Amino acid sequence: MAAISPVTVSAQKRVQRSTCKPSPLQPKAKLAMDQAALSAIDCWIFDMDNTLYPADSGVFEQVRLRMGEFIADRFGEEIGAARARQKRHYLKHGTTMRGLMVEDGIDPHEFMDYVHDVDLSALPRNPPWAQVVRELPGRKFVYTNASTKHAARLLEHLGLAGDFTAIYDIEASGYDPKPNQSAYERLIALHGIDPTRAMMFEDMLANLAPAAALGMATVWLHGGKAPPPDGFQPLHAAGDLAEWLARLG
Repeated sequence: MAAISPVTVSAQKRVQRSTCKPSPLQPKAKLAMDQAALSAIDCWIFDMDNTLYPADSGVFEQVRLRMGEFIADRFGEEIGAARARQKRHYLKHGTTMRGLMVEDGIDPHEFMDYVHDVDLSALPRNPPWAQVVRELPGRKFVYTNASTKHAARLLEHLGLAGDFTAIYDIEASGYDPKPNQSAYERLIALHGIDPTRAMMFEDMLANLAPAAALGMATVWLHGGKAPPPDGFQPLHAAGDLAEWLARLG
């Protein structure tokens, strides 16, 4: 494969103006990306929430709060008890929705329609870094534990509708959520992805470990969180997507 296409000067300047400070996890001398290694990548896989948009936008916090509201209303519980059920399902099943399906018989479409009905006004439209995502060579996928409807709405808001090959959502995975490795294997088989030529972006470190085990390059968007002293270490780390994209070129 030819070397990675250079980001245009104008797009690069716009991204640099929109980035956070360099990640404390990597020395300034290493901020420039390894172009030779990147030239092998022809598949870019992005998580949706808190990855393709910054965590401080508050979008996913709305989703989280609406999960508790849905549970409280459905089961007639006080919000504290509802939050406890929400957390218990998440820890046991990987997602709150999976627990509600398995243990409580909740319709996943009803749940997702409610929790994803969020206000996007605090999220800037068409951010400057979106053009850099658009120019990445090869196929691009959204891989989300949420719904296609939610992801498509966010892509439209970000100005990236039509720039992705597919959205691989929780329904496409057979409601088998990240970080279950079988869901990653299904993605690879469904879309003919060579994992050794793929790079995955995630805000949740645990969701990158299965990707790395399959041979993917990994980028952890940590939002300022410190990495654990032991366990899985991603190939790259950055505060958010805009910061990482600014290292290209």
